[in-house]
Amino acid sequence: MAASHHVPGFAHGQNGSAAETDPATLSLMQGVPVPADKQVRWTDGSMWRFPQQRWAFSHMRELVPTVNIGREGAVSVLPVALRDDLDDVRLTTLDGQAMTWRDSLAATYTDAILVMKKGVVVYERHFGATTPATQHILFSVTKSFVGTIAEMLIEEGRIKPDAKAAEYVAELAGSGLGDATIREILDMRTGLAFSEDYVPGQTGLTDVQRMSISTGWVPRLVDYEGPDGNFAFTASLGKNAPHGGDFVYRTPNTSALQWIIERVAGASLAEQIHTRFWAPMGMQRDAALGVDRLGTGFGGGGLMANVRDIARVGEMMRLDGHWNGKQIVPAAVVERIFAGGDPAAFVACQYTGNLDGNYGSQWWHRAGGQLMAMGVHGQGIYVDRGAGVVIARLGSHPVASNRGNAAVTTPAYDAIVAALQ
Repeated sequence: MAASHHVPGFAHGQNGSAAETDPATLSLMQGVPVPADKQVRWTDGSMWRFPQQRWAFSHMRELVPTVNIGREGAVSVLPVALRDDLDDVRLTTLDGQAMTWRDSLAATYTDAILVMKKGVVVYERHFGATTPATQHILFSVTKSFVGTIAEMLIEEGRIKPDAKAAEYVAELAGSGLGDATIREILDMRTGLAFSEDYVPGQTGLTDVQRMSISTGWVPRLVDYEGPDGNFAFTASLGKNAPHGGDFVYRTPNTSALQWIIERVAGASLAEQIHTRFWAPMGMQRDAALGVDRLGTGFGGGGLMANVRDIARVGEMMRLDGHWNGKQIVPAAVVERIFAGGDPAAFVACQYTGNLDGNYGSQWWHRAGGQLMAMGVHGQGIYVDRGAGVVIARLGSHPVASNRGNAAVTTPAYDAIVAALQ
């Protein structure tokens, strides 16, 4: 397989431990000039290989085109009262392994993690190439921002949830999503013909590889004649089932939703994230959004931010949309997001560690009422309103799907929440 065919999110080869694959230990991107065997590059696909991705995920702005999302005003306060007893909290993984909270962070290749209890930071760690200032790639946590903005536009009366996508974006007419309702797209219950499989095929390009080319995550092959650009790729897809069925996770649903909110609001996704979140929330650092060759943001997974700022987003959601003295997200929208999707539509996906959960408004939900934004390789925002706990996490796990680390992450979160009660 040519280097440029490499699938973002799929790790090839044998995996070392978190300590063995620490970018500093491996001297990745160190030296003047950097030796060839220590380089992490976009052009040869090495940024998507393990362990090189452990450096890349903390340095995405050096590797792919981005648009800046600026912060404004005074930084909102995150009170800190760190506890020294949480590393030794015990848990048992879903496959029966006993370990500590500290062990769980290494087992899931955590790059940064922050835990808040009722608005106070009680635990914070950074590992590998990630620092408190790092604009780490969030991957599909981005989707939850797109879904929240869509729900806000619904609340403002600018989008009708039962309207068809083509009513807002004429270019989607005749595509696999043109006749899907906004709600079906929000909850990923469309019949879109797309496979979210990160394992490379033996012959030809997979759907994920073609999407990666269109979004600019990998170089465009000389002989490739497929669509160029995030929206063009989305419009090129058909459907292979009726809409409104079971939940099936497909990133182009979010790309269509992004197209709709940009068309309705008359502003790019980056501009809307800035206006609705980064400017009023008193974020600590700028964020960024990866863009394709046409300058279109990748709402399916291109947002980059530091762990403290995504923790602020989680705490804002825990506080019914209120943060920094402002109502950032209307309380009615927060309640609709927490209400989630139809659990019956979620059963078939048999999601590890969340068999009785659901998916709605581009957010994941657990049966206990917890809300989650999740991105491949271990990115996440976890909100437990009942316990008053928010967990923000960045990672570089060798397996893309969070099914690869959920057997550890889910019981680890439960254990830390219990320890904080």
